[in-house]
Amino acid sequence: MNMKQTASLLFLLLLLSVQKGFGQLTPFPYQINKEVMADSAMVVTAHPLATKVGLDILKKGGNAIDAAVAVQFALAVVYPQAGNIGGGGFLIYRDAKGKKTLALDFREKAPAAAAEKMFQDTLGNVVANKSRYGALACGVPGTVDGMWEAQFYHGRLNWGEVVTPAIELADKGFQITEQEAQNLNAERLTFARNSSLSPAFVKYQNWQAGDWLIQKDLAQTLRRIAGDGRNGFYSGATAALIVKEMEKKGGLITLDDLKSYKSVWRTPLEFDWKDMHIITMPPPSSGGIILRQLLGMVSDFPMKSYGFHSPQAVHLMAEAEKRAFADRAEHMGDPDFWKVPVKTLTDPTYIKARMADFKPDTSSNSSAILAGAIKESEETTHYCIVDREGNAVSVTTTLNDSYGSRTVVANAGFILNNEMDDFSAKPGAPNLYGAVGGKANAIAPGKRPLSSMTPTIVTKNGKNWLIVGTPGGTTIPTSVFQVIVNVAEFGMSLPDAVQNKRFHHQWKPNQISAEEGCFSEETQRKLEKLGHQIQYRSPIGRVEGIIRLPDGKWQGVADQRGDDAAAGY
Repeated sequence: MNMKQTASLLFLLLLLSVQKGFGQLTPFPYQINKEVMADSAMVVTAHPLATKVGLDILKKGGNAIDAAVAVQFALAVVYPQAGNIGGGGFLIYRDAKGKKTLALDFREKAPAAAAEKMFQDTLGNVVANKSRYGALACGVPGTVDGMWEAQFYHGRLNWGEVVTPAIELADKGFQITEQEAQNLNAERLTFARNSSLSPAFVKYQNWQAGDWLIQKDLAQTLRRIAGDGRNGFYSGATAALIVKEMEKKGGLITLDDLKSYKSVWRTPLEFDWKDMHIITMPPPSSGGIILRQLLGMVSDFPMKSYGFHSPQAVHLMAEAEKRAFADRAEHMGDPDFWKVPVKTLTDPTYIKARMADFKPDTSSNSSAILAGAIKESEETTHYCIVDREGNAVSVTTTLNDSYGSRTVVANAGFILNNEMDDFSAKPGAPNLYGAVGGKANAIAPGKRPLSSMTPTIVTKNGKNWLIVGTPGGTTIPTSVFQVIVNVAEFGMSLPDAVQNKRFHHQWKPNQISAEEGCFSEETQRKLEKLGHQIQYRSPIGRVEGIIRLPDGKWQGVADQRGDDAAAGY
């Protein structure tokens, strides 16, 4: 072997070792930027290609809504584990001057044939995984209708323009990252079990970073949507394919379920906290109420003097989270089916009373914490957008679990949600995320399951200031809470607030869940002395955020926990 051949071989071995050890370094036709500064506009999403699509739409003259819709369809292609047309979500919008604030609920709905005890056996026991895998776990998707509603009423470009980038990504394909390759390999068997035909996500050899994922069936589905709007999904060929998959795999969704689906414009949940005004999602999201309660519960304590991740701060925040999640289990559900006492739950006097039994030197037992007396999945994705006029959009969208039900509609190429798991299969029985609930969140035909998604816009001095949200199941509102507190109380920059370790308490189980390395040994020892149990776990959420800096520029921050990317101009 001559010197030239030896050099070539060494270069090849080096390239292979780099690709094997650092999947993100595989040469893709896109960049992953975690922090970006821009004068005019910003987009932060879970995938660099979706971020690019959103930015391109803004550069073409589209507004924040146009970009949000284009990003949603792009994520359905490039981020199949959570980006979707087979799921649902929530959208919060505020224009630059505060003349228009919007909350759009495009959450999935239970099919007409759904029943309260459909996931229980004849003895009344919840059947493991019945609400998680397969066609029976699917709620009626809301994403396409939600995007149609948003763009039709508030977009600037025509519908075809905002859907076309996703069609091109599906038809021509794109190179997957190391993280996506690992995820697809892990789900190979679940896709095969729960889909009537082998989908594009399954191949015989393992996926590798840099492999091309081409989705011809999905491209055809998106063309029907581009041509016929919402009717290209809820009727015609696509609807027929969904129903055929239901019939083959034992699901409940019918043509009537699809045709009758409508997203709902709701009144945003708004409140003041310190020098900020916060706009977030009302029920059927529990996230907005929980965020309001958490910020209210800690507002009378000197958090700033406690310090970030100090035992005092963590103890206080965890105790507040216990009380908020106790209220969630008892009082929150779909407001179209259950009278959610929003006014009382968000009343400052009520919130203050919830902390009356707080003890700074003792952890309270969750079994002793009850919901306040009132008379009357982790796999989601979030994106934030600000256009050049200063209009802001915060969107959280989901299939519930990673890759939802793992049911891919044959010849249509998209994954259906497993959102039925977000209902209470039985009072007191935990769902996928360990959340418990009762009658308020029981299954009923046409009902939307309770959610934790918390898309949020924070204003200061009448201007959009912080746009934030995250995936993470029940950890969503506590993550948004921590990011706001990190910036507002602990004085962190947004990058530090997003990238720092996070923790979570949800009442039951009675433990603090924390990312590995979240607490120092001293903090952990002091928390345990107070009576807290700490359970370390995998990363919590993937926060996306945009903040207006004092000089008027926008800073976009994408979470380092994934392939998330920011871009602006």
